[in-house]
Amino acid sequence: MPLAGLLWLSLAASLTAGLNSSSSGPALISGNSTLISPNRSFEMGFFSVDGGSRWYLGIWFASIPIRTYVWVANRDSPVPAAGTPATASFSDDGHLLLQDASRRELWRTLNAEPASAALLLDSGNLVLVSGDGDRLVWQSFDHPGDTWLPSQRLTRRHAVTSWRSPVDPSPGLFSLRLKPPLSAEFELVNGYRVSSSSSSSSSPVSYWTTGNWTGDRFAYVPEMTVPYIYAFRFDDPFSEEASFVYEETTPARRPSRFVVDSSGQLRQFTWSTQTASWTMFWARPEDPCRVYARCGDLGVCGGAPPCDCPPGAVPADSPAWSSGDFSGGCLMPAGPSVLEDVGPASFDATWTVSFASSGRRSCEDSCLGNSSCRGLNFVPETKVCREIFGKLLNLRSSASSPVLFLKATTIKARKKERWKTAALSAGAAVVLVAAAAGALARGRRRRRRRRRREEEKAATTNLRVFSYRELSAATKGFSEELGHGGFGAVFKGELADGSAVAVKRLERRHGGGEREFRAEVRTIGSVQHVNLVRLRGFCSEGRHRLLVYEYMANGPLSGYLGRRREQQPPLPWAARWRVAVGTARGLAYLHEECRDCILHCDIKPENILLDEGLTAKVADFGLARLLGRDLSRVVATMRGTWGYVAPEWIAGGPISAKADVYSYGMTLMEIVSGRRNAEEEEDGEEKWFFPAWAARRVAEGDALAVVDPLLRGEYDREEAERAAMAAVWCMQDREDERPRMGRVVRMLEGTVEMAAPPLPQLLQALVAAGEEDGAAEDEQGDDSEEHSEISAAAER
Repeated sequence: MPLAGLLWLSLAASLTAGLNSSSSGPALISGNSTLISPNRSFEMGFFSVDGGSRWYLGIWFASIPIRTYVWVANRDSPVPAAGTPATASFSDDGHLLLQDASRRELWRTLNAEPASAALLLDSGNLVLVSGDGDRLVWQSFDHPGDTWLPSQRLTRRHAVTSWRSPVDPSPGLFSLRLKPPLSAEFELVNGYRVSSSSSSSSSPVSYWTTGNWTGDRFAYVPEMTVPYIYAFRFDDPFSEEASFVYEETTPARRPSRFVVDSSGQLRQFTWSTQTASWTMFWARPEDPCRVYARCGDLGVCGGAPPCDCPPGAVPADSPAWSSGDFSGGCLMPAGPSVLEDVGPASFDATWTVSFASSGRRSCEDSCLGNSSCRGLNFVPETKVCREIFGKLLNLRSSASSPVLFLKATTIKARKKERWKTAALSAGAAVVLVAAAAGALARGRRRRRRRRRREEEKAATTNLRVFSYRELSAATKGFSEELGHGGFGAVFKGELADGSAVAVKRLERRHGGGEREFRAEVRTIGSVQHVNLVRLRGFCSEGRHRLLVYEYMANGPLSGYLGRRREQQPPLPWAARWRVAVGTARGLAYLHEECRDCILHCDIKPENILLDEGLTAKVADFGLARLLGRDLSRVVATMRGTWGYVAPEWIAGGPISAKADVYSYGMTLMEIVSGRRNAEEEEDGEEKWFFPAWAARRVAEGDALAVVDPLLRGEYDREEAERAAMAAVWCMQDREDERPRMGRVVRMLEGTVEMAAPPLPQLLQALVAAGEEDGAAEDEQGDDSEEHSEISAAAER
């Protein structure tokens, strides 16, 4: 017997003996009985997500307290609640089948040959094996649901398909699949179909792709291939037999999953034992409103809840809408039609273009006279009329788009008709003119208010708006302070759903009004990267301005540097390297990949936070623009040093992204050395400025001399040398001599050559001052000069 067969027999025997999950009995699963994988990671049984009206056979994580389903057998055929519980058992011909209380078959496996045993593996895969245990004849991994698990292969025959709604496991509209015909990229598609009254149907629409496979990552998803989390492999990408798989590489494996959720986003989650909740690592597309037809016909995307109906319209299926299934869209009630101004909006629809020679009135009359017309755009400058027909999909507020007028039926229209009748019967022309002027003014005010509401919705996209009372309760009256930075204090909080957050209370009120504050916060909230702390929401109430971030379990990097590191095991080199590269990638994203360059202006270890897996995430980005740059807020408080502030900033010159590069170089030197750049002794005397000594050692070719001695030689010499040299390149006095952050990333990764850096003149002056004063200098970077002498040398 082949080795694979022996392994199957061994697994089958151990599982059958230990968990009684063999198929030899009359029912494999019935009622409340379940199957459990050998290490108790996964469990299989019956469940309901809508209060008990429909039941499903599925698999969920057994090792965490939150019931999270990863696979459902009978997605299209739920078991009704009434009657005796359903059963899952083997048929006489060796198929696993699901039957309801009346023995009606609801689902079965379509294995090519009879099976005799069912095994739930520790990977979450349900497998059926042949009678002798030698062959796998069916597995759930070949029939994905909405979840993609480690070691689960995706091929051209497989697609990960969303649930219909959070409480309906039936197949939804959104799927992740290999892009046809023979490509090396995945795509998210919407299988949206036109109405059943039409004889034709549209093909699935692709609304996001991963980009091409580059050999170790997808072009548009760098986060998926962070080497210390997952290892990905793409076999035969341009063939019919193409398959893609990923494995966890973290030493302590934690539950993780990719999900195509019912909103149409592909999301990656990792379980956090610190917060006892799922942590979302990333999501695509980043803007949920980029999901094609997410809100259905006439549905407006944006805000909370994510979908809304325009004025005069109502949900086509109110129960489904309430459950989170927005695909049915909105309907206009029957009745007299008017054209409703919904403001500037973008959408997908069919239309006809004509020239309205007599102006907007003729355009409106044409649409109102055509029962198929749904609405119109009119461009006054060119008198171009665009009449809209068919489905209106992806409707959302857009300041750059023309004003949309929708054909609507509202009580406002009937009131308007009654008012006209009354006005005409009065026969007073002057009253009519005055009333018309008043109506025009009111209409303008309504349009302004409506546009303002749309702007508010757009400003809060992807972000939750909290009340001050809610955040005060979450933080227990702002009682547990996590830290205090240049922009305000940070407090730990717990939201009503149990998730931990960090709440930053800004100490300085924003210079503009509430709308300006929300617009800036929207910009910050739209920036998402694996190495940036995610903004979850905000509060702008009265004089209160608060930002709500995801909580970082391992706190700031500063807690692992300086004297504090001597009170705990030193941070391993592998973790330091991840922090160094991750921070550089986060800054490179802010500087070079955002639509508008975002300067941080306060890079230091206190603003580099570590999550449970020691992934570095840059915090407080965007606050310099939000609150105004202020040197007093970012300059280091350590006496006699510049800390992390670039020389041009101190000199009052213009600030560019190279100021962040300088600060990153100072921080990188601390990561390599494990010590703070300047730190007071326990007796109150200040230590010397460490970067001055370290930069000279690096410039002289002895970069390894600056590595933390507490590592006792347990580090990668090439990585340490590259990091130390890159730090000194970043600390150059002149902006044009410093590399951009994107190049810094490539320096660290070793993809570009890096010459020995010159010694920065400012740091050279500090070294010279230390030598003139007879300060001791050794390989560990011991004390060399007093604060006043360093300052005097720098001033010279």
